[in-house]
Amino acid sequence: AGSGFDVDHLPFGLFARSGERPRVAVRIGDFALDLSVVAAADMVDTHALFDQPSLNPFMAAGPAVWDSTRAWVTGLLTDETERDLVEPALAPVDSVRMLMPFEVGDYIDFYASEHHASNVGRMFRPDAEPLLPNWKNLPVGYHGRSGTVVVSGTDVVRPCGQRKAPSDDLPTYGPSQRLDIEAELGFVVGVPSAMGERVATADFARHTFGVVGLNDWSARDIQAWEYVPLGPFLGKSFATSVSAWVTPLAALSAAWTDLPGQDDPQVLDYLRVEGPAGLDIDVEVVLDGDVVARPPYRTMYWSPAQMLAHTTVNGASLRTGDLWGSGTVSGPERDQRQRQPDARKPYHGASFRLDVCCP
Repeated sequence: AGSGFDVDHLPFGLFARSGERPRVAVRIGDFALDLSVVAAADMVDTHALFDQPSLNPFMAAGPAVWDSTRAWVTGLLTDETERDLVEPALAPVDSVRMLMPFEVGDYIDFYASEHHASNVGRMFRPDAEPLLPNWKNLPVGYHGRSGTVVVSGTDVVRPCGQRKAPSDDLPTYGPSQRLDIEAELGFVVGVPSAMGERVATADFARHTFGVVGLNDWSARDIQAWEYVPLGPFLGKSFATSVSAWVTPLAALSAAWTDLPGQDDPQVLDYLRVEGPAGLDIDVEVVLDGDVVARPPYRTMYWSPAQMLAHTTVNGASLRTGDLWGSGTVSGPERDQRQRQPDARKPYHGASFRLDVCCP
């Protein structure tokens, strides 16, 4: 009780011990609870969903199963009479290997922070309006590479590509000298949709299983040379890291908050939301042991429901395991902005304290 992983959280993940097959777990404190063991012993109807090499079968089962599982696990962990069933299925987190929790379908990254978009606009277009004309009319995003989404802790190889400094006549080839990090929230699709079906903002919770911490690795020098006219490509596609634990939406019920004003201009009907649609979640970015930013997610202009609705408004289908990132989370204050590390200074690791998604 009182930790980031108490019974109000209960995130899901995939773990394996030496010589054993992967299976689904729930985290409680510093322990992973093996759901395949306790579900089989407790004769739970859905026990087969937990003896799987990914969360996808469980995520595809839908909200009724998600809710009943959460209630069942909460009961196991708070009822003293269940101790004999639960304790043998607990493993210290530091004694197991955490794996990529779900199989990624499609990956999309958005650009939903007005503060971040404005900061970037001022840097690249100092003599023009920082936001492009479409930015407040639709959630801007691009399709990334799902095959290079990896679980947190996976080594990332510095990418190579073309780079061209403004003073150079021709591009050169070599490893990126401006490797950057971006802390975001990622949202994971559970229930799919059919091609041609549009998912309304009101149906966000029916399709979305949960939330992960997400690091959108970026090779800024490669990106700067390639992004005109079509946007990010090799500067982004080499790696995206996500947390090993997926926070279910139910754990964030107290974190919903109102969005910043969206009445200038007013959004189109398919993007309108009823009630609180933003999330009040504090993010902390730690680089080489130093806190470099504390951006608040509550300042994001576009909500996750609006991003999902825009993704499907043209009839594009959803698949279980689809992942979309919020874009860099930044706030209005200096210590709330995510800034690029000094390219001349090597760094050895970045951590994003997003395993714990608490209001």
